[in-house]
Amino acid sequence: MIIPIVRTAIVALRRDRVSLVLSFVVPIAFFSIFAVVFGGQRDTVPKIKVILVDEDRSGGSRQLVKGLASDGSLTVITRPSATKDQPQPADYTAVTAEAAVKAGDVSVALIVPRGWGAHPIAFGPDSSAPPIELLNDASDTIAPQMVGGLLQKAGMTSMPLTMAEQGMKYTGSYIGGFTPEQQKKMNGNMEQLRQMESRQDAGEASPAASGSGGLIAVKTRSVVGENKNNPTLSFEAAAIGVMFLLFTASGSAGALLDEAESGALDRVLSSRVTMTGLLAGKLVFSTLLAFTQLTVMFLWAWAVFKIDFFSHIPGFVVMGLSTAFAVAAFGMLLASICRTRAQLSALSTLLILVMSAIGGSMFPRFLMPPAMQKAGLWTINAWAIDGFEKVFWRDLPVTALWQQVSVLLAIGIVLFAIARRIARRWEYA
Repeated sequence: MIIPIVRTAIVALRRDRVSLVLSFVVPIAFFSIFAVVFGGQRDTVPKIKVILVDEDRSGGSRQLVKGLASDGSLTVITRPSATKDQPQPADYTAVTAEAAVKAGDVSVALIVPRGWGAHPIAFGPDSSAPPIELLNDASDTIAPQMVGGLLQKAGMTSMPLTMAEQGMKYTGSYIGGFTPEQQKKMNGNMEQLRQMESRQDAGEASPAASGSGGLIAVKTRSVVGENKNNPTLSFEAAAIGVMFLLFTASGSAGALLDEAESGALDRVLSSRVTMTGLLAGKLVFSTLLAFTQLTVMFLWAWAVFKIDFFSHIPGFVVMGLSTAFAVAAFGMLLASICRTRAQLSALSTLLILVMSAIGGSMFPRFLMPPAMQKAGLWTINAWAIDGFEKVFWRDLPVTALWQQVSVLLAIGIVLFAIARRIARRWEYA
């Protein structure tokens, strides 16, 4: 009796395409995505982009800049990218570097102050070494720590002569000076370091000096998110909200399939209502429903988790309506492609979960490999999250949302046009 029951269940599973997709395709798709995100990080760690401003321009600071630029874990940027308006942009300054971090161009900027080269080592309570300023975006907790550690490494390996001279100075002041024999030996060691630096300047390879970290004074300052109330929750609300908006929109658009199956769609089309008007009406309803759902989520986050909501109303409305329009058009397209509710359920589950994984709803895009970050730009999630990040995290004005809004509106228009063309099958059925 057991074998026939198992055989019957297998036949039923083969006929149920929805169960097959949910059982096999979705897990494989998710495994593949997260394998790409995490699996290759052991061999290829994404480089960290850091803006470097050298206000000192001394021999020591130039050596430090050279050491940081040669580090394989960093991409050092000293000037903005060339544009049509500015084919040869000027180097970053402390002000423009801070503005770039605030705008989200990079997560970290380093400012080497004037006079740093004369006192590069911070040692002792009376140290006069001016600190290097590390400006960071508080949303990225990993990059500042890595850059800080690599800064100490670069200081010790790229300028050993300067470090040794400063070390002798501090040591002599604390022990009351060297004996003539000690001074002679130290001078010999210093001469060897000078020769080593000469070979490095000439491009020859030489063994790296080793040293303990923390000798370079660093002053860290968060220029984004420093005084916000539960700032990461606004990101989570946007990321999770967009994912569930996609589910809501696909479920709402599925009513079209129910009407087609029950015959109500034929009766509606036999009246004065056109297919274009019917789809447009359902698009408006789905848009309003999605925007209402998003508003309720953010109001809940404001009431319970104290996120700063009401000071960002204009940006929220613009981004909320643009996102709701795009996801509503996405739902209309899925409904027009599918023949039954079961097909819609399977297809929407697969596409929405994949889009959410790639687009940043489940894992921040800035922590993904560069290829995955670019792939995320093909999803509604990525553009919506980027827009909400500008509103709630960076406090940018509505005018700064033009790129995200334009893309979302374009996505909505294109998807609705495709859905309208596919929906002609109901007009001639």
